[in-house]
Formats: sequence, C-alpha cells, structure tokens
Amino acid sequence: MALVLHSGKTNKNSFKTLIAAEYSGIDVKLADNFEMGVSNKTPEFFKMNPIGKVPVLETSDGPIFESNAIARYVTRLKADNPLYGSSQYECALIDQWIDFASLEIDANMLSWFRPRMGRAVYLPPAEQAAIAALKRALGALNTHLACNTYLVGHSVTLADIVMTINLLLGFTNLMTKSFTSEFPYVERYFWTMVNQPNFKKIVGEVKQTDSVLPIPSTKSSQPKEAKTKAKDEPTKEAKKEVEKEAGKPKVEAAEEEEAPKPKPKNPLDLLPPSKMILDDWKRLYSNTKTNFREVAIKGFWDMYDPEGYYLWFCDYKYNEENTVSFVTLNKVSGFLQRMDLARKYAFGKMLVIGSGPPFKVNGLWLFRGQEIPQFVLDECYDMELYEWKKVDITDEAQKERVNQMIEDHEPFEGEPLLDAKCFK
Repeated sequence: MALVLHSGKTNKNSFKTLIAAEYSGIDVKLADNFEMGVSNKTPEFFKMNPIGKVPVLETSDGPIFESNAIARYVTRLKADNPLYGSSQYECALIDQWIDFASLEIDANMLSWFRPRMGRAVYLPPAEQAAIAALKRALGALNTHLACNTYLVGHSVTLADIVMTINLLLGFTNLMTKSFTSEFPYVERYFWTMVNQPNFKKIVGEVKQTDSVLPIPSTKSSQPKEAKTKAKDEPTKEAKKEVEKEAGKPKVEAAEEEEAPKPKPKNPLDLLPPSKMILDDWKRLYSNTKTNFREVAIKGFWDMYDPEGYYLWFCDYKYNEENTVSFVTLNKVSGFLQRMDLARKYAFGKMLVIGSGPPFKVNGLWLFRGQEIPQFVLDECYDMELYEWKKVDITDEAQKERVNQMIEDHEPFEGEPLLDAKCFK
C-alpha cells in the first residue's frame, strides 16, 4: 500500500514529511480532496487520530500521527539514510535539534502567531514573553550556525528539515528583516535551506514578510438595544454634546489617518552628478558578446569616474567552510539577492573559485560614492562576512585583476572557476 498523508497542501507540518520523502526517494501521496475542517472531522479520520489533528500518515501497518514522528518514520524507511546521520551520536544530535526546533522555536513562534490570527486571546505581556523566549532560542541557534553550515555533520539531515519548516512560519508571517538581522547566521542558514531543490519543490518560492501580522481588532459593538434607544430617543443633553463636539477638531481621527511623511532621499542621490552613467555600463556589459576586452573592458575604463564611483575587492572570510559546491553557490546567490536594495547604485561580480573544496569566493564591486553605502552595510548582513579593500587603479596589477574579474577570465589567479555571477 502506498503511503498516504492526510493533510492540506499548505500545511507546514506536512512539509517536513514531504521534503524528507524527496530526499529519501520514498513515495508519499497527499490524500485526494482533503478539506481541512471537513475531512478531519469524519468518523474514519477520528479512528486514525482521536483528536482530529493533521497530518496523519496512513501505512499498511496502521496510521501514525504527530508530524515529527511521521517524518522520522518516512526517513527510517530508507536503510542507512544520511538524513539520520552516520553514527549513534549523530542520530542523537539530530533528535536533539528536532526537539529544540519544536520546543524552543515552534512553540514560541505559535504563541506569537496564534493570537494575531485570532485563534487565541491577544495579551501583550504574553506576546512579549513569547518573543523574548524566541529571541533567546534564535540567539543560541545563531551561535551554533556561526561555524556550522548544517545543524549536524556536513549535509542536510532531518534536523535541518524540521528546523527550516518551523522557521518558515516566522519568516513569512512575523519576522521582518529588521527582526532577523540580529541573527545573520540563522538568516544565511534559512535562505540556503529553502533554496535547495528538494525544499523548493515542496514549499515553492519563499519571500520574507515586510510587516508583522496586525493585532486583531478588539472593538466591541454596543448592545443592539442600547443602540436602538440612542437612535430613537436622543436626549437634549446628547444633542448638545453632538453640537459641542462638532466644533472640536477630530484628534483621534487625525492621529489614525496621519498624512504619510515624504520619503527621505537616498544620500547617494544628493551626491554631485557623475559623468559615469551606470545603466550605460550595464547595457554595454550585457550586450557585448565578442571581443569582450576590446569592447566592454575598454568601454568600462572610458566611462569610469573615480570621483563619482569607487571599486572594491571583497574576499569571503570563511572559505574553509565552503566544502560543498552547491551550498557555496547558494550562499553567493543569497548575497546577491539581498543586495537588490543597491541595484540602482552598484555593479558587482562574484567568483567561486577552485576545482574542489574548499572553494574560494572573491568579488569585485562598483559603488556610487567614495565609500560603501551605509544603507547597504546596515541592511545586508553578508557584508560583514567579507574583507573589503579599495582598488588602487594606479596599480597596474590591481587594474588587471579588475579586468579579469569583469570578463570571468579563466584560470583566475591560477585556479579554475566553479561559477561567476553578475549583479547588474
């Protein structure tokens, strides 16, 4: 009998099992026409789970409920599955992080989420306590991930699957960039995981929320009888109050509907005009298909304005961590994605170098102004993961290095390129 998972298609707890099944090569199918609130209230469903919660896995031996138990079961169906580690010790560490993800991350996340969804009473002190506990857990996770790409070992395990799915609720509904920027290694880890093919196949494209879910309205309507009486039998005193209030400015309404303040200009827009038109360079770079050095490189130096723009080399500080090619490439892709806020003011090349691990990551960036823009340093946590050095264009060796990085010259400094990515 095929394994059948009774759950809705968007249930986050079912994602754990479906992703584990993808990694393990196990066939798990979602139940046909499952409707939350209907399918899980039938007598047949209550026989599988007496409290009617999802997901439930239907197997030839009988049903299994609780999402972590289901994910473990599916993982263990494959003998010597690397998702469960390569030793008893690693197996214990995986269980440890699964419990941590459930008790410290998911539990506090739900305590923050459910009242804002109207599924529990909203109490500010309770929310503050949940957020404080969540930040404590994220801090511990951040410390661990500062020197580890994965939670256990050197590849994805079930612990990573459970942790990432539990973080997913926060990243998409509660935790804005300003919140998660306190935990840069958690950010790096999360975006690395959700961009893995087996994750992406199940959860799709993930976008971080721009705002926290609003607090549900607590305004209670007046009793119908009182409203009717007030409408049908207005007193003289009430009329006087209405007349008196009509002459007063509506302070509360004004506070609630305050006119939006004009958006402050980016400081880079206030710099003196530059003779270099960045979009012209980007077009030249994109459209040059042959004689690249003679056309694009020469064109770059003809356009380059050292007073209006500055070139920077960047070298990744932790190349010894780059032991897995696709993780290293995802790390660079995530960096470029987060640099999108600077697209109007920057051009960049990122090279992943080496025929085998550890891979080196070097970059070249052109920024408007004489320094790296402060808003980039503030908003893009990846910046602190690189050593930044201004390019001295009077040094012919450095100038030639710029040329080679722009044109993806191979070999680069004696080593082959694994990949070259452009930010434009």
